[in-house]
Amino acid sequence: RFPEENTHCRQGLYFQDGQRRVDYVLTYHIKKQSSSRRHSSRLTDNAFTRSLRRGRVPPPKGDPEVGAQEHSLHYHEDDKRFCRDEFESSLMEMGLELEKDEHTKTPGVGFVKIHAPWHVLCREAEFMKLKMPTKKVYEVKQGSNLVEKINTFITKLTEPLHPNVEENRIQNVKHLSYPFSREKQHLFDLSDRDSFFDSKTRSSIVFEVLKRTKCTKSKHSMGITSLLANGVYMAAYPLHDGDTDGENAEPNDRKLLYEEWASYSVFYKYQPVGLIRKYFGEKIGLYFAWLGVYTQMLIPASLVGVIVFLYGCATVDDDIPSMEICDKRNNITMCPLCDRACSYWKLITACGTARASHLFDNPATVFFSIFMALWAAMFMEHWKRRQMRLNYIWDLTGFEDEEDHPRAEYEFRVMQKALKKEHKAQKVWLHYYTALKQGYVLCYVSLRCKLRNSPKENLVTASICAPQIGVTFAIVFGVIVYRISTTSALYMSSNPTTRSNVRLTVKTTAAIINLVVILILDEVYGAVARWLTILEVPKTDKSFEERLIFKTFILKFVNAFTPIIYIAFFRGRLVGRPGSYLYVFESYRMEECAHGGCLMELCIQLSITMLGKQLIQNNLFEIGIPKLKKLIRYIKSKRRAFQEEEQDKKLQRYETDHFLEPFAGLTPEYMEMIIQFGFVTLFVASFPLAPLFALLNNIIEIRLDAKKFVVELRRPIAARAKDIGIWYNILRGISKVAVIINAFVISFTSDFIPRLVYQYMYSPDGSMHGFVNHTLSYFNVSDFQEGKDPLEPTDLEYKVEICRYKDYREPPWSPTPYEISKEFWTVLAVKLAFVIVFQNVVMLMSDVVDWIIPDIPKDISVQIHKEKILMVELFMKEEQGKMQTLESKDSCNNHSPVPRPRSFPNSHTND
Repeated sequence: RFPEENTHCRQGLYFQDGQRRVDYVLTYHIKKQSSSRRHSSRLTDNAFTRSLRRGRVPPPKGDPEVGAQEHSLHYHEDDKRFCRDEFESSLMEMGLELEKDEHTKTPGVGFVKIHAPWHVLCREAEFMKLKMPTKKVYEVKQGSNLVEKINTFITKLTEPLHPNVEENRIQNVKHLSYPFSREKQHLFDLSDRDSFFDSKTRSSIVFEVLKRTKCTKSKHSMGITSLLANGVYMAAYPLHDGDTDGENAEPNDRKLLYEEWASYSVFYKYQPVGLIRKYFGEKIGLYFAWLGVYTQMLIPASLVGVIVFLYGCATVDDDIPSMEICDKRNNITMCPLCDRACSYWKLITACGTARASHLFDNPATVFFSIFMALWAAMFMEHWKRRQMRLNYIWDLTGFEDEEDHPRAEYEFRVMQKALKKEHKAQKVWLHYYTALKQGYVLCYVSLRCKLRNSPKENLVTASICAPQIGVTFAIVFGVIVYRISTTSALYMSSNPTTRSNVRLTVKTTAAIINLVVILILDEVYGAVARWLTILEVPKTDKSFEERLIFKTFILKFVNAFTPIIYIAFFRGRLVGRPGSYLYVFESYRMEECAHGGCLMELCIQLSITMLGKQLIQNNLFEIGIPKLKKLIRYIKSKRRAFQEEEQDKKLQRYETDHFLEPFAGLTPEYMEMIIQFGFVTLFVASFPLAPLFALLNNIIEIRLDAKKFVVELRRPIAARAKDIGIWYNILRGISKVAVIINAFVISFTSDFIPRLVYQYMYSPDGSMHGFVNHTLSYFNVSDFQEGKDPLEPTDLEYKVEICRYKDYREPPWSPTPYEISKEFWTVLAVKLAFVIVFQNVVMLMSDVVDWIIPDIPKDISVQIHKEKILMVELFMKEEQGKMQTLESKDSCNNHSPVPRPRSFPNSHTND
């Protein structure tokens, strides 16, 4: 066994004895020896107070572990060493076993390896109420015999899609689980104590001890998170199980995840969700399970979207309005698209745009909008059922969220405020500030103080968020000005090719500019949201996460969808008419929609934004940034120079993991998928191919995230969770808003309602013939404002007296020229009626779907009830065994010549 132990030791997974497993690692900075040293005993309350007053310790920013290495050194190295010695002594008093290693291949970094012995694991598992499998097993039924046969058939049919992991196979039996108890250890199978608590559970247990262990003498350090934030330790992390590749890579869960999950060659397979949960914990397991359900649900949505698009392609030649536009016999002269530089133009030149618009603006679009609304409801219900099934399989039924420990930044701010009040009390308003200071100190010492947001802080948050949203509006307005000015400039070009492609050029370049701005502002807004949340100083990690998610979502949602909302609902609505246009800065005329409507431009903007965010932000950034940070960390640690000297030596596992990127939470992963969900549902009426592009992106995204978690990141703390939290509410909100937005897109952005009104109210023969002429109003060119008429009115080689424009207005020869016609009010009334009917019908259908599909699968509810009955039976048998043991003792004592105390039998009379 000696060579094997030596191998484990060399890999850094075990202590030097090769027996005790490393469950957690702390790293700290080692300073070179100096001639003059200061005693660690100088770290007193007064020293800390003076350092705060001098401003040496700014409040920590961001996640403690992520930001630990970025903070300046707050204390002298001896003071830090004093804190570490005290903290490590407290850990050993708690029962943990420690081993230091300062002579590593990583210069300037010391490592503290932590091992949790059996008695500590049992004690903490009982405190944490961890459910562990008992010896009792029972048969798991999938339902009736017919259901079981169907499930078996489906499993055999989809067997090539399942990863080669044991957890993914259907289990016919399941262990009955019960919260671990040291008094009831006989209920559990403890034949192999080394594997009873897996590495994920062991690391989470050690982390709980680290969080609540305090440095009492230094007072300001409350657990490992505070020590990380103050720079006492550089990092704290559990170890990965081993290597993912290489000749010496032994079989382990990490390697299995790399082969069956993080490889692009298995993109067609299901995710090994059970193994993900086993290795990373329930919270991360639920994220990837949700992402898998979402991606699977995109398959039917993509198929229907492609069918709708193909329907548009197949019927484009039968579309009468576009045929009329493309008909050369229709000699329709249109009014100029801009002042002075633009001349009159023929409607036939809009033939290409009109045909392209029909691909996305056809009767099938309405059906697809209804389908996607029901799809969103089905997705939410399907996820709830999947989540309940996972809760049962992962023994999370009855699990309640644990109360979070106060965040290090919260405790730090409480102390900092107390000291600031004390400092101010010495100068002005002595009595008032002294009272506040005493109140803060009292709250700090008792740890019962709640640091609430003052109205001033809430006002600061609102006053910072509002300008950020204003910046987005300003940029959208700037792009509008760009489009208007560029259109005028290109129409003045002498190149006929340039003039003929003005609209396409302006649309595409403006969409790309919007995309670049969105990508830049996304990073800015993410930093602003985090900074504002830190400014509020939430008490717990859960409160911090929820506030951060809310702010980030609002800012990023507004940033991504403001340009799209402008094109969908505002562009072309605030134009005016020939002779009375609306101007920006008194010189730029507001832009109009193309004759085929703004739906085509909305499609271009939506597709470029969606694809650009997915390709650049979600994929390239996720691949490039972690690698760049890893390279910087290598350079900072001077590892490259050291590798040149000792190329043949291999780093220990805890050293290798030190160079990996710290885990920064699941918020960025959820956020990009939520924004994508918005693209798929909110404006799907204008872009039916959105689900298909989302599906293709997610197939890559799953493997990209998997590789990042398995290879690029340190192993996260295994956090327990029974649902996806606030994200579910955000998804439901987007689903509800999507119904309203799609109703308005169909009514006001597309030509669906005007065509319907014309066909059934104004068409002489009930067909669409004459629809184009019906939507065009007349304008007498003599009514142009002075200086607004075209510079070259004879471009069409004939004198123009009457031109046409798209609007419902009276002709110039009517008694009320250019006034809004009754057809406009008729169409508007039908549009509003359609919005109301569409919204109520679709939401009613969604509620029916929600009502029909139960949240908990029937077989799961039956199994949960069965578990309760089996648990009662198990304890009843245990009690009966105890009673039989006592009775046998009593019978033995009755035949014994030794007299018993009179009170002994009476104590069991009620048994």
